[in-house]
Amino acid sequence: MKLSSFITDHLDEILKEWEAFARTLGPAASEMSSLALLDHAKPILQAIALDIDTDQSAEQQFDKSQGSVEGSAAVESAASTHGTLREIDGFTLVQLTAEYRALRASVLRLWLPTIQAFNDAKANEILRFNEAIDQALAESAVTYSKQAGRTRDMFLAMLGHDLRSPLAAMAMAGDYLVRPGIALERVAEVGMRIKRSVASMTTMANDLLEFTRSQLGGKMPVALHAADMREICQGALDAARAAHPQCTFEFTSGGDLTDRFDAARLHQVLSNLLNNAVQYRGDQFPVTISAYGGPDAVVVKIGNHGAVIPAESLESIFNPLVQLEVAPEQAARQSTSMGLGLFIARDIILAHGGTITAESDARAGTVFTICLPRAVASTAAR
Repeated sequence: MKLSSFITDHLDEILKEWEAFARTLGPAASEMSSLALLDHAKPILQAIALDIDTDQSAEQQFDKSQGSVEGSAAVESAASTHGTLREIDGFTLVQLTAEYRALRASVLRLWLPTIQAFNDAKANEILRFNEAIDQALAESAVTYSKQAGRTRDMFLAMLGHDLRSPLAAMAMAGDYLVRPGIALERVAEVGMRIKRSVASMTTMANDLLEFTRSQLGGKMPVALHAADMREICQGALDAARAAHPQCTFEFTSGGDLTDRFDAARLHQVLSNLLNNAVQYRGDQFPVTISAYGGPDAVVVKIGNHGAVIPAESLESIFNPLVQLEVAPEQAARQSTSMGLGLFIARDIILAHGGTITAESDARAGTVFTICLPRAVASTAAR
């Protein structure tokens, strides 16, 4: 059977292997649906099969060998769109390249046993197939890099924008403190404003460091020690209450909440989730946090009632540089978000062997659920 015909006739089998491999490319793929993982895989394979059967000149073959992707094909092809979406979904360029390497290996491994006699025609089909794979990879890499550039520029713009508020607050506090005849009873109030601004900027700096580490391919470090999740939750809750005295918080807990955790990292996760809940809550509703220790896992939930997050936004909420729109009444609230907090939170939870998910509806509100399996945590500690 011709290689091009084999690809079109065995699309389902090839796509199944594509999805299975893509599923291993964490952390980006860990919470993605099958549809999102497959992305443009089917049209990419169909384009490759068509390319194998298409006559090409020596000049066209040379252009492919040079990785040329100029022209409309590079902009409109399925492979180019795939590159853009993989960057948006948080895949690294190495992972994008690995997808094509795995695709090449899968197709050839499945097709070669069907060949009864290997000849020049079959050798040419393999050559054309490799050229098509390389062309698709080049197109994906170009659009991935362009999207990464746009992401970087957007990140810098967001960083500059989000730093202005705490800096302005600190500048105003400084102006007030140098006035002659300042009322001593106001000093403590001004000091608290400065502390909140510093805490906000510290959060941004920490998020920036964690994001940079992840983009450089580093693994989230965790140091697991015996700890009590109730105490971790209480510490994050105390910090949130100090930062948001106008907000009501409710905390419930039950079961055995002791296990081996990286308490500092989990405090970071819970603080981020609590701050987000404050930012997006409705004024008349409290922010809730609950922790329950079961026989198999420790589960923590943080919820708020506010605007419902659309389903399409929930699918990308853990991607870097994703910020949700706030309602008009929420716009004045202080935000420390650069769109990195949930991305980093997911990294930390995955490093613990756990999962973090988000649900949002009008009745239950928006709830983030963290599940930390006991067995996985114990294994990771060893």
